[in-house]
Amino acid sequence: LTSKPIIYAANMDEESFTSPIENNKYFKIVQDIAQAEGAAVLPICAQMEAQLVEMDDEDKKLFLEDMGLEESSLNRLIKKCYALLGLISYLTAGKSEVRAWTITKGTKAPQAAGKIHSDMERGFIRAQVVSYDDLIECGSLNAAKEKGLVRSEGKDYVMKDGDVVLFRFNV
Repeated sequence: LTSKPIIYAANMDEESFTSPIENNKYFKIVQDIAQAEGAAVLPICAQMEAQLVEMDDEDKKLFLEDMGLEESSLNRLIKKCYALLGLISYLTAGKSEVRAWTITKGTKAPQAAGKIHSDMERGFIRAQVVSYDDLIECGSLNAAKEKGLVRSEGKDYVMKDGDVVLFRFNV
């Protein structure tokens, strides 16, 4: 466990969190400790996070904008953990569900398919891939296909964070 990357989550009061963080002497102490250990540090405000949990999506967005933040501390912590551990996510989408799968950065398409089921890796033929942002912008997979944004990728394709994939396989 000690060889795993470490993130210090530095909990701050709302005033310290929304003002220049570097002015907080306690944050600076945690930052110095983290730097000496080769660890990461992420400032958070648990009090604000508790308030965000009770809000609907629209209110959350307005609250974060008022605080000058793009996203919640929880989202930032998750992203920092993924980056520190070298992980990415790809998505599969069907009529009944959309699911995210976590893989190591640099994973090739057949091994990513194997995360779903070993038969999919063994019988991998190809992957039909579109980026999440392109899919959302187009509104549907068919619209993305019409615009030429859906690609057919082979066994050497290295998965990217946010890929939406349909695996073709035969066992």
